[in-house]
Amino acid sequence: MTVRNRARLHERRVFRAVLWVGLIGLVGGCASEKEVLQKSQGHYQEGVASLPGDRQKAFVSFQRAVQLNPDNKEARYALGHVYALQGKLPSAEEQFRAALKIDENYSEAHTYLGQVLANQDRWSEAVQSYRLALANPLYPTPDLARFHLGRALAHQGDLQGAMEAFEDAASASPPTVPPAMTHLELGRVYYQLGYATRAREALKKVATLDKGGELATAASDLLTRLK
Repeated sequence: MTVRNRARLHERRVFRAVLWVGLIGLVGGCASEKEVLQKSQGHYQEGVASLPGDRQKAFVSFQRAVQLNPDNKEARYALGHVYALQGKLPSAEEQFRAALKIDENYSEAHTYLGQVLANQDRWSEAVQSYRLALANPLYPTPDLARFHLGRALAHQGDLQGAMEAFEDAASASPPTVPPAMTHLELGRVYYQLGYATRAREALKKVATLDKGGELATAASDLLTRLK
């Protein structure tokens, strides 16, 4: 074997060795990244399990999930939920917007963001957020967004739009929003629009659906004004 051939053989061996090390590095990197994502999801699931009984523990778990994987949209949504419960609306808004940057079709985040905006008296922005939630045909609970959209439109004085939103929410099957709540809001809008017969029908449904409850009491008070 000539010196030149030996040099070429050596070059090939070195190249194979470098390539092999590179491949091992890539495989190791993928495995490491996968582990990080799994840990993030594990912290998120821990948080969900802790939330009913220990909100602070859940909050810490959600934070850890986001730290490990900033693109964990469910963890960001959950973190926003805890912030909202704490009354920290700007922080909640930040988390919901971060979740929506990850997935612009995340209708649940659009709807919750709308509620946070409404609670800050940013009604026009809230309406836009609810409409974005409803733009997704795969949104499994659209009546929730329609219910809150109806409230926001009623607050803005768009009673016709509010009526349509509440009517759509009331037709959901199965409903996400308690039907008594939806029919109470619908009865109020009918009353304000001067549709006495429709208002009476909606409010009587509330009395049936929420016997002895606060919603039934509110409906009963409104019914007395219709007589």
